[in-house]
Amino acid sequence: MPHTVLLAEDDRAIRHALERALTLEGYRVTAVADGVEALAQAHRSRPDVLVLDVMMPGIDGLQVCRALRSEGDRTPVLMLTALVETADRIAGLDAGADDYVVKPFDVDEVFARLRALLRRAAAPVSDAVSGGPREAERETPREPVPAGRTVEAAGVRMDPQARRAWRGRRELELTRTEFELLELLVRNAGTVLDHSTIYDRIWGYDFGPGSKNLAVYVGYLRRKLDEPDAPQLIHTVRGVGYVLRED
Repeated sequence: MPHTVLLAEDDRAIRHALERALTLEGYRVTAVADGVEALAQAHRSRPDVLVLDVMMPGIDGLQVCRALRSEGDRTPVLMLTALVETADRIAGLDAGADDYVVKPFDVDEVFARLRALLRRAAAPVSDAVSGGPREAERETPREPVPAGRTVEAAGVRMDPQARRAWRGRRELELTRTEFELLELLVRNAGTVLDHSTIYDRIWGYDFGPGSKNLAVYVGYLRRKLDEPDAPQLIHTVRGVGYVLRED
């Protein structure tokens, strides 16, 4: 069966062009013009992946994503945005989006990112990493995880099976991509991982030296991981990549 895509884009020309391109690529596409229609359609028939324009009248793409995530819907979300500032990209990730493409975009890049999101969504439950805990889960204290199930490095402890992570005694609320990135760094603590390796392991595709996708995720992960008066754990090795270590 072809994968189903829910596309929400208020620009008619972009919407029609992308709908046609996705259909020719083999996807079954439902295209809508605004966030209200996107939410209604997502509730009627859950797609395999959503492609949401950030800037739409009424309910925008960020609000659609937040609404779905608050309901516990973990369908992969790819954001389309004309906003290029890091803070704007972080806002999309904070809303629960899995990835983004900056306009004007190459349709082949959209295809590549969708393939990567769908591969991750199809991974076995034991290997997949879900988004942050739902509200009900946050309110209920949970028992400590047995040490044998965890991986640890530089004061960070992770339970891949339960998809939980801590720095010291503080539990971290991580999105799926943040968890996968941190787990990769923890398992390779002390080793510098180059950009290509990280892109391949996390996204399944190397977006090239011009992409800032990885830098945005590292920055957002640092905001959740770092603590006042404590050493920074994720270090940038200029021109190479990133390494987790406690200086």
